[in-house]
Amino acid sequence: MESTPKKQTFSELIQGDTPVLVDFFATWCGPCQAMTPVINQLKEEVGDQAHIIKVDVDKNPQASMAYGIQGVPTFMVFKQGEVVWRQSGMQSGSALKQIILENQ
Repeated sequence: MESTPKKQTFSELIQGDTPVLVDFFATWCGPCQAMTPVINQLKEEVGDQAHIIKVDVDKNPQASMAYGIQGVPTFMVFKQGEVVWRQSGMQSGSALKQIILENQ
């Protein structure tokens, strides 16, 4: 019988050595929707070099408050529990990829 890997919590994920790109978004946000294909492409390009997760600010208000999210989309890169990069607004996939690679 195969065991399935335990899904990590947000806190466990951002504490690791692998960079974690977090996309704080809202379903009603046009620029957030426009970023979806960019994020999906980025996931394919970086593979297991980074974790990329999306956090809906309306469904996770505690996370939004904890990180002072005031506008969406807001992108943050965590490594070993520290915020190593943060930017609000639309970003290019190449810029996000560069940030991830710089924080390997």
